[in-house]
Amino acid sequence: MPDSNAIVILTGAGISAESGLETFRSADGLWAQHRIEDVCTPEALARDPALVHRFYDLRRAALEGVAPNPAHGALARLEAQWPGDLLIVTQNVDDLHERAGSRQVLHMHGELNSALCAACDRRTGWTGPLPPAVDCPACGAPALRPDIVFFGEIPYQMDRIEAALSRADMFVSIGTSGAVYPAAGFVRMAQAFGARTLELNLETSEGSHWFDESRLGPASELVPAWVEEMLAS
Repeated sequence: MPDSNAIVILTGAGISAESGLETFRSADGLWAQHRIEDVCTPEALARDPALVHRFYDLRRAALEGVAPNPAHGALARLEAQWPGDLLIVTQNVDDLHERAGSRQVLHMHGELNSALCAACDRRTGWTGPLPPAVDCPACGAPALRPDIVFFGEIPYQMDRIEAALSRADMFVSIGTSGAVYPAAGFVRMAQAFGARTLELNLETSEGSHWFDESRLGPASELVPAWVEEMLAS
């Protein structure tokens, strides 16, 4: 049964775009500049690890030059003041939610500032360049890779996400394309468990018709306004 005070929030590239980070699926986004097959698959990592590592080094470097925007700040405020459970599930690999003050953040697609050992599965916080074949500080194997969920790999903590959706009274999607599964299916999962659903997006997404309500506009305007509504209710 839904918890009347539980909220699950899904965020995508649209919430960070206003901070200056490139999105992946826009007409001039990252996938327009790079083939997915070359930089974001296990096969690409095996075939050309230097290229894959360099791609994520550039993403990590770009992250250093941006800051959270009002949408990130508003969600951190909501988390701090909301009387019930609140979980942010993000498709983003940046750390802008955390820098804004959010603590209940689940990165289903991994994190730029983390390295994953392909030998022992241990994670290590990482900033700066990550060349191929760096030794894992846990097991010593020269097997550190970007801690990113590649296409064809299973997103992180799906059991926890599904459990949170089953208890949520409200599901909110912010800045997502509605094109990438399994995240694109969260709205229907939440509805099946009885949650109210709201989309906040710059433009109509592929999944807009599934939501009870869809509001269009910049995240830096829509999210603070929605948070004000929630905290006043």
